[in-house]
Amino acid sequence: QVQLVESGGGLVQAGGSLRLSCAASGRTFSDYVMGWFRQAPGKEREFVATITRNGLSSYYAGSVKGRFTISRDNTKNALYLQMNSLKPEDTGVYYCAAGRGLAAAARTRSDYTYWGQGTQVTVSS
Repeated sequence: QVQLVESGGGLVQAGGSLRLSCAASGRTFSDYVMGWFRQAPGKEREFVATITRNGLSSYYAGSVKGRFTISRDNTKNALYLQMNSLKPEDTGVYYCAAGRGLAAAARTRSDYTYWGQGTQVTVSS
């Protein structure tokens, strides 16, 4: 079992920045590919970003590429999402997730086994 707890969400104006964190506990953090997903009201949960086990490679949804940066610190069992130039359409609940597959291909919910409870991000226009 892996327990995941997100933090860092909040209300921000368009153009602003937020940094989300995800604290992991349980099994060996570095054994897992980690990802961020988000879900807007009335919409399906969608892929945002994923990062390899060693943190050397990352992959992004087209809608956030160039604005968001995913990173991890395996010594602290922590995952991060730096979000810059935020837009109202970035509003939603953000979830971190852990999976066993390949990061390059891990872009759907079924690729991940463990999920956090989510943190709300609201971007005002």
